[in-house]
Amino acid sequence: MNLAYDFPLLSAFWTMLWLFLWVVWFVLLFRVVLDIFRDDGLSGWAKAGWLVFCVVLPFLGVLVYVVARGESMGRREIAQAQKQQEAFNAYIRQAARGGGSGVDELARLSDLRSRGDITDEEFARAKEMVLAGGAPEGRATSVTSAPETSATSVSSPPGRH
Repeated sequence: MNLAYDFPLLSAFWTMLWLFLWVVWFVLLFRVVLDIFRDDGLSGWAKAGWLVFCVVLPFLGVLVYVVARGESMGRREIAQAQKQQEAFNAYIRQAARGGGSGVDELARLSDLRSRGDITDEEFARAKEMVLAGGAPEGRATSVTSAPETSATSVSSPPGRH
């Protein structure tokens, strides 16, 4: 009687099949465990119960979890992917808006300086403001130093303002 293991090619096929099934099994197990922790609708005790069930009886636990919560598992996966895509799109929009406006502003300032509409000192100050994010240098320090100057002017002798 010849079995499949008598032929080396079929032996390699069965080995690859079992290896593939084990990889699929671990991927499914990890996805179920991650979904247990991702689900905000489950209480802490329910998460602990599902986790113990999947660890103590892994094949039965994963099978029951996928049958009982598989549909909502897919919805949570889609919602997570949409949140990541929205965050990525918001980052791209913010980076494009922030990077482009500074470059455009510097190009406009350079054009004004080359035409002679602004001096080199005005160009340098405006360039510093653009590179600093649009806030003048003295604005933050003038707000913090305003109470100190009024306090020092009150305590200073008359005629020395």
